[in-house]
Amino acid sequence: MMVKQKASWNESLRAYVYLVPMMLILIVFKFYPIFKSLALAFYEDYNIFTGEIEGLGIANFQFLFSDPEFYLALKNTFIYVFVVTPISILLSLAIAVMINRIGKLRGFFQSVYFLPFVTSTVAISIVWRWLYHSNYGLINYFVRFLGFEPIQWLTDPKWAMVAAIIMAIWKGLGFNILLFLVGLNNINPTYYSAAQIDGANSWQQFRHITVPLLGPTLFLVTINAMINNFKVFDEIYALFNGQPGPSNSMVTMVYYLYQKFYAEYNYGVASAAGIVLFAIVLVFTMIQLAINRHFVHYR
Repeated sequence: MMVKQKASWNESLRAYVYLVPMMLILIVFKFYPIFKSLALAFYEDYNIFTGEIEGLGIANFQFLFSDPEFYLALKNTFIYVFVVTPISILLSLAIAVMINRIGKLRGFFQSVYFLPFVTSTVAISIVWRWLYHSNYGLINYFVRFLGFEPIQWLTDPKWAMVAAIIMAIWKGLGFNILLFLVGLNNINPTYYSAAQIDGANSWQQFRHITVPLLGPTLFLVTINAMINNFKVFDEIYALFNGQPGPSNSMVTMVYYLYQKFYAEYNYGVASAAGIVLFAIVLVFTMIQLAINRHFVHYR
């Protein structure tokens, strides 16, 4: 019989010494920037070069909530999140179920779908800019073939959001499919065998076995997708060639933050926007946790 012994003082000290380098890295590059950004949001007049602060207050937040561009960024971000997230999850789940039933070519299809996720966003955006091209794009070729006028995907504000959403869904499928495949492989085949004996068809098996047992995976995929979509920036910046869409129509929360910080040097407003974005993501994460606690059961 093994008896657990309490770690000696020397052993505990040695463990803490081993943790010091990593803790220093976390403090310098993670915790300090977080607290500095929080403080920066309340600096009313701050010189980043000299570190001089002339006042503290909520002027940055007042400016933020009176800026029409901020509300446009908020609106675009919410539209993007609540369109991309559910469509991406549903498509990923459907494709993962189909791949899970494939025999010999399963690895091939996994690699094909996962490639966009590990490919550079800039490279993907270059390809999609060609696909969306008004005159030479492959998509508009089929649009003309069907007898319609070519769509100005990247120059018409009405179509810019649609273009960004289509590319984002395509790019994010791979990672979600991989997670769903892991979840599907963890489901005991005995459940399906018992359901077949009871006369359950494929849809009934999917609804009453696959979906409930994939609850933890669905929760993970939803949280991950929602957080990433709230932070969308690279896709917009690369797809629209360094601009927030035609006529500023695709400015998002992170793009708004980027403009205020790097283009206008308004560090306080940028930090305030970052805090608002963090609060929004936190609220939706807590909602997801509450839903998960009530409807998802872990074995």
